[in-house]
Amino acid sequence: MVRYCYRGTAQIGRIGVVGTHKAVTRLLFEEDTPPADAEPGECPLLREALRQITAYLEGRLRCFDLPLAPEGTPFMRRVWKRVLEVPYGTTASYGQIARAIGRPGAARAVGMANGANPIPILIPCHRIIGADGTLIGYGGGLSRKARLLEIERSLF
Repeated sequence: MVRYCYRGTAQIGRIGVVGTHKAVTRLLFEEDTPPADAEPGECPLLREALRQITAYLEGRLRCFDLPLAPEGTPFMRRVWKRVLEVPYGTTASYGQIARAIGRPGAARAVGMANGANPIPILIPCHRIIGADGTLIGYGGGLSRKARLLEIERSLF
């Protein structure tokens, strides 16, 4: 059974997580709509995910320990796997991710995959920036991306 639950955060607003008792499948910002097949309710995994996200936003956690099951194409999953390797408090460019997965000419495709990441924060797509260091695109909005990077850099 797919469930979702929310928790408010002082740092970036209300956050929701979606998943089963086995894995987190989506993260929702307050403006997002829960999936039609998900029912409101908690389970131990979703409570733990919200606990870890809160600890991260408060600077008490740098690395998540949660089972994740993002849905996407094999290319998207390769991108997300590499994004998971970008260390806390640092950034990488779309081109760097493309080169790291063996597709040096695929920076735009990496950007599209990054934008389709269903589990932002947990898969830290906010750490991926333009080649010139500018913040480019974020499903949760550029101000939220900037805030997440600010949290990490201030506690790094």
